[in-house]
Amino acid sequence: MSDAATLDAQGVLTEPTTLRIQRLLPGPIERIWAWLTESDLRRQWLAAGPMELRVGGTVELVWRNDELSGGPAQRPPGMESEHRLSSHITRLDPPRLLAFGWGGGDVTFELEQQGAQVLLTVIHRRLLDRASLLNVGAGWHAHLDVLAARTESREPGPFWSAWSRLRAEYADRLPG
Repeated sequence: MSDAATLDAQGVLTEPTTLRIQRLLPGPIERIWAWLTESDLRRQWLAAGPMELRVGGTVELVWRNDELSGGPAQRPPGMESEHRLSSHITRLDPPRLLAFGWGGGDVTFELEQQGAQVLLTVIHRRLLDRASLLNVGAGWHAHLDVLAARTESREPGPFWSAWSRLRAEYADRLPG
């Protein structure tokens, strides 16, 4: 359990191939659950796409990171304007837990009501190599910053600029 005084925006390695990152967001928990599971809300901070909310249900995510914030998109070399993931839900306990496959790994979202706020914990497991770890760390960090801004009725900063800066920070912080 974390509180606002000790919550660090940076992701941390809890195992060599597992990244955990947290955000304290304005509640209630059902509101944040909607931002995770409803395509129209999720596309504003992560990726659009249908999500069949049952264990074994399909998840289709479509990223268009250029659209996450205003201003010109300064997409890093090698990053596409659109990326897609097809997966299945592996664990589900609304509105507290959502987990699904992610390439060769998996991602879990845990929600915990803390007074008027909600602690969101994202755990990404089985990151295959250092490049994946850096990309995913910067990605989750930047996406969760956008989510925090959206849920607080603020305009997020430029996504790709944040991602590039964060990737360099994670490269300095995380073991090589």
